[in-house]
Amino acid sequence: MKKIVILISGRGSNMQALLETTLPCQIAAVISNRADATGLGIARAHGVPTAVVAHLDYPDRGNFDTALAQTIDAFNPDYVVLAGFMRILGAGFVARYRGRLLNIHPSLLPSYGGLNTHARALHDGVKIHGCTVHFVTPDLDHGPIIIQAAVPVLRDDTEQTLAARVLHEEHRIYPQAIRWLCKDQIELDEQDKVLFRYRKQSSFALISPGLE
Repeated sequence: MKKIVILISGRGSNMQALLETTLPCQIAAVISNRADATGLGIARAHGVPTAVVAHLDYPDRGNFDTALAQTIDAFNPDYVVLAGFMRILGAGFVARYRGRLLNIHPSLLPSYGGLNTHARALHDGVKIHGCTVHFVTPDLDHGPIIIQAAVPVLRDDTEQTLAARVLHEEHRIYPQAIRWLCKDQIELDEQDKVLFRYRKQSSFALISPGLE
């Protein structure tokens, strides 16, 4: 059975969704860069080992990345899963886990990389928003896309209501991406695009506002 390590910085709602979902893998550990991350207690309550690698204990990103990688490797994971991990990882760290490092981002990448995605989407008046699970590369929020979920942006949406609608979909698609990985159902091709094995995709459109 494959093993994953989850990295968090706070509550880790996506981590909790993974813990509460039946996955074909072992969650070997949850690691945080903050000792006060509430997600650590949630992980322990599920019987998952935890560790802290506090970024403030290190003089620079390189030293932190090295310590973090050493802690991760002690659990010998097949995949490293970022779930609200609020640190930018250096190129060397990303290269170390190439094809094994995942992230979930609250937008339909490549649109709205970075922070404040929901506010920016509302400001721009987009009609469809969503979330993306992708492999991590040195190019922030631009790695190969595994799965996306789209939601309509409603007329009376606020940043909070839109965020909640997107988060609901995050909790659905992140477990799915990990299931595919742990069952060897996806791979990266030579152009760093995600290919699906043994799976056909259906075709349908999401239109917002709806047609009359």
